[in-house]
Amino acid sequence: MRKFFYYFGWTIVIGVLIYLGDKYQFLLKQDFMKNFEVLSFVLFSSIFPIGIGILLRLPKLIIEMKEDRQWTFDWAKFMGVGLPSLGVLSMCVVIFTPTGENLIPLVPEILYFGNSTIQTIAGVVFGFILLDSVKK
Repeated sequence: MRKFFYYFGWTIVIGVLIYLGDKYQFLLKQDFMKNFEVLSFVLFSSIFPIGIGILLRLPKLIIEMKEDRQWTFDWAKFMGVGLPSLGVLSMCVVIFTPTGENLIPLVPEILYFGNSTIQTIAGVVFGFILLDSVKK
C-alpha cells in the first residue's frame, strides 16, 4: 500500500506540473501571437516535455538510488534513442534562430512550427531516456 501512495503522489505532482506548464505555454502562445516573438514559445515547448520525461522516470530512479550498487551509464540506449530524439528537438528550435534560416531547406516540413506533437513526444522520450540510461 505504501508503494501505491508513493506512485499516486508522484502522479498528482506530475499532473499539477503538466497543468501549470500548459497554462504557461498558452500564455506564451498568446504573447507570441501578439508580438510575433516565437523563440520563447518554441524554447519552452521544447524544454517542458524534457522536464516531464525526467519527472516520469524520477520515481523509479529514487527507488534505484536506495540500492547499494555501482552507478553505470547505458551509452547504447542513450545514443540509440536519446540522441535522435534530441536531434528532432534541436531541429524544431534551430529553425527559429538566425543561424537556422540556412537550415530550413534541410529540415523536413513535418518538424516545422505547426506540428508540436512530434516535438512533445521527442522531448518526453529524451527526458525519460536521459534518466533511464543512468543505472545503479
